[in-house]
This record gives sequence, C-alpha cells and structure tokens, in this order.
Amino acid sequence: MLESLTPKEVEVQTQAGAWYLLRIWPYRTLENVIEGAVITFTEATEMKKAQAALRESEVLRRLAAVARDAHDAITVQNFGGRILAWNPGAVRLYGWSETEALAMNISDMIPDAHREEALAIVREQSCSEALKPCRTERIAKDGRIVEIALTATTLVNEAGEAYAIATTERKI
Repeated sequence: MLESLTPKEVEVQTQAGAWYLLRIWPYRTLENVIEGAVITFTEATEMKKAQAALRESEVLRRLAAVARDAHDAITVQNFGGRILAWNPGAVRLYGWSETEALAMNISDMIPDAHREEALAIVREQSCSEALKPCRTERIAKDGRIVEIALTATTLVNEAGEAYAIATTERKI
C-alpha cells in the first residue's frame, strides 16, 4: 500500500459495538520518499444504524407487497382477538373492508359451533410458534358460512415474547 500510495478504507467495530470508518492515506515527501501514512477514524455508528433500518424497511416493504398481492386472506390478531391487519385477500373472501375489519374482533367471525375450538387454537398458539393447518369455518359479512383451511403462526417481538397471531386462510 505504501509503495503504490493507494488509500485504504474499511469499516471497523469496537468490542462495545461502536462503528468507525478507518481511512489510511499513505504519503510521500517532496523528495519522493515514502514518509508514512495518515490514519483517521470517523465515527459511523449512526450511519450503520440507518443502513440497518433501511435494510429492514426494504424487507418489510417486500413482505407487505407479498401480503397485499396474495390471493389468500392474511390476517393478524392479538391474543384478545382484535384484528390488527387485514389484506385484500381477506376483503375478497369475507367482504369486510380493511377499515371495518380493523374495528372488529375475530370472534365476530367465528360461528358459535366453533368458538371453543377457536379458543383452544389461541391457547395453543400462545405457547408455540406454528400450528398445524386446520379446517374451520368463518362468518362472512353477508352472513354466509365460509369453510376455510387455516394456517396460524405466532408473531414474536425482539425480546422473544409472543404478541399476536398471523393467519393465512383459504376457502375450501
């Protein structure tokens, strides 16, 4: 590096987790003698955090596009049954708009004959990551009973705590 006067730039991380941009600039004297290098550290922790947030938002954007464009109904509800997310596939399958569904509880869509089964699923789901796909029924906005194949997955936050259930539902 010193012979070619090629600068070097690398990102380095401290044991404490801070990031720095390390730059090494070799230099020569007026007599064309290699004299040494200038080494600088530029704090880059916030830049690295911003890059990570950008990557995460890109992943979430792609995931949102998949949910939006999926033919199946994709929903998210908390363990109390409040609907937190409702994709266009759910609108097509059940008839409620996203705005209407977000004001509902999933229990509003479960026929009386399946309420105990649904509560058992929620109890089981709160203790596991994924539930075997099952057949069940839901009530559509127009009152008709829709037989569906339901796949449910527990959503977990950064602390490892379960906070909601995501479902994929397909008309049988």
